Amino acid sequence: MGDLTGLLREASTWVVPVLLAITLHEAAHGWVAWKLGDDTAQRAGRVTFNPLRHVDPFGTILLPAMLLIARAPFLFGWAKPVPVNFYRLANPRRDMVLVAAAGPGINLFMAVAAAATFHVVPFLPAASQDWIGDNLAHVVLINALLCVFNLLPLPPLDGGRIAVGLLPDVLARPLARLERWGLLIILGLVLVLPLIGRQMGMQLDVFAVIVGTPTDWLIETIASGVGLRR
Repeated sequence: MGDLTGLLREASTWVVPVLLAITLHEAAHGWVAWKLGDDTAQRAGRVTFNPLRHVDPFGTILLPAMLLIARAPFLFGWAKPVPVNFYRLANPRRDMVLVAAAGPGINLFMAVAAAATFHVVPFLPAASQDWIGDNLAHVVLINALLCVFNLLPLPPLDGGRIAVGLLPDVLARPLARLERWGLLIILGLVLVLPLIGRQMGMQLDVFAVIVGTPTDWLIETIASGVGLRR
């Protein structure tokens, strides 16, 4: 019974942070697109805080579960992309960048806000301090991770869309054509390459380096910025 109670408590400190990070990330894309002239996401009911509207069965549930079962050194996933018709935006190329940046931007804001809220925890009832502190720590971790991961310059990730919007056409077009292969490239980096490395006795977990290292730096920077010491 004690193990089950501990498991449920641990799970309870992850559920809300994960749902908030995913829901607000996708809703931010839709909200900014709506304000810039494209109401596709708004009409589809995606500018909402309801997490069920944003959950992707594979990216939000199955893939993270597979990574946990496989004891992967890095855990990640994604939500269902918000539909955006870039041709309906007032300035498609510029606004595509703003729409794409909205998701990582809201994740960064939530990470900073959660870190700053740690200053309030000592003033809360003693019985709730640890649980609320764990929730806040997970909000910081998940949102920092999502921010960094989504800023990788590979379509269909937000960083890829931002790069396509900012680069000159001679570079933007070939990068945009990678979108159809982007998911396979990501899965190869996360699952296949580390597996090959383990079979060969080599460390080939490139994804943990290109995402994990910047995420650690971002968390340290946020903690320092709001006056926390880790």
